[in-house]
Amino acid sequence: MDRNHSPLDVQIRPLSSPQELAQGVAIQREIWGEQFTEVVPSAILMICQRVGGIAAGAFDREGRMLGFVFGLTGVKDGRLVHWSHMLAVRPQARGAGLGKRLKLYQRETLLSLGVEEVRWTYDPLVAQNAHLNLNLLGVEVESYVPDMYGSNTGSPLHSGLGTDRFVVLWKIADPRVERVISQGPEAIPGFDDAPVVNTATDAKGNLVPVEQDLPLETMVRVEVPEDIQRVRLRSHEEALHWRRSTRRAFLWYQDRKYRVLGFRRDPETRRCFYALSKEA
Repeated sequence: MDRNHSPLDVQIRPLSSPQELAQGVAIQREIWGEQFTEVVPSAILMICQRVGGIAAGAFDREGRMLGFVFGLTGVKDGRLVHWSHMLAVRPQARGAGLGKRLKLYQRETLLSLGVEEVRWTYDPLVAQNAHLNLNLLGVEVESYVPDMYGSNTGSPLHSGLGTDRFVVLWKIADPRVERVISQGPEAIPGFDDAPVVNTATDAKGNLVPVEQDLPLETMVRVEVPEDIQRVRLRSHEEALHWRRSTRRAFLWYQDRKYRVLGFRRDPETRRCFYALSKEA
């Protein structure tokens, strides 16, 4: 949480007043940029709540929105499902678990409506989101989709790297999800011994993303940078290499029926890896 607010100061509640709905629009522009073309308007934030959708904010004692979650509820294969389209936490409020709290609020609300499946997307290159989704919430990765939202959304967060995404499934009534939420991620036997398939050391001893032959091992690791936004600011070309190497690996293994087992960050080297395993 930020320097002025402890977690106990924050209340998560549905957006109801015109002022709160306006804050829901404002936080989108702050996080995704003023030129972001996919901002959800206040009318949709209001209407979605009338048909099982969620538009909620995390507010401090003065009524200022620190975080935001939005999604729509519909029907897929005869079952109620929820698509969680947006999750945002203001920079000054990050680092104290507010994103997880917003997702848990979403989970409890949806369970009360009889919804047990939630889907959303995230960029596999963003290690912080991988940790939240896989290690703290217990989602399952369903698929990798290149440029899911197109190549030009107007957001600087997407500038030049496209919008490749993992589509994930959160089985919110599953006992496994309960365990991950309360106890943390499950162990991945053999993780440290699995080959890393998309990085190598260059002539200067630097770790770099590469596109090389991909092995058909029982388990492999795909590496991502610890902070892709920092990489992008330092070198756009390097960030593009990361996108290309990970896209190639994820799609190649997806075509061969591998699935994502989990995500880990080495506390000593700070290197970040997904583990992928061949489905039985």
